[in-house]
Amino acid sequence: MLQELDQDNLTEIVSNNNIVVVQYSATWCGNCRIMKPKFKKLASENENVSFVIADAEKFPESRKLATVDNLPTFATFKDGVLLNQVQTNKFDVLKELVDEVI
Repeated sequence: MLQELDQDNLTEIVSNNNIVVVQYSATWCGNCRIMKPKFKKLASENENVSFVIADAEKFPESRKLATVDNLPTFATFKDGVLLNQVQTNKFDVLKELVDEVI
């Protein structure tokens, strides 16, 4: 399942789903736009996992769930707990992050 946040409710999504993978991005971020279709591809291949795209500028409370110093940042959560995160524009690194949690 893939969803793009339209409100600052990532905490609720992380609490209500066993495994969540988040892409923190922003509209001005070129690397975020490059990674978005790759993120969507992983979401389509892992339908039992919640994939979420969160605008790091629009949703400050959602951003607080991980350390977002650079964009795009990808974070994995399991049972409401942050497991790992990575800042990357490389698909292989993102795939490794997702594989760790599923």
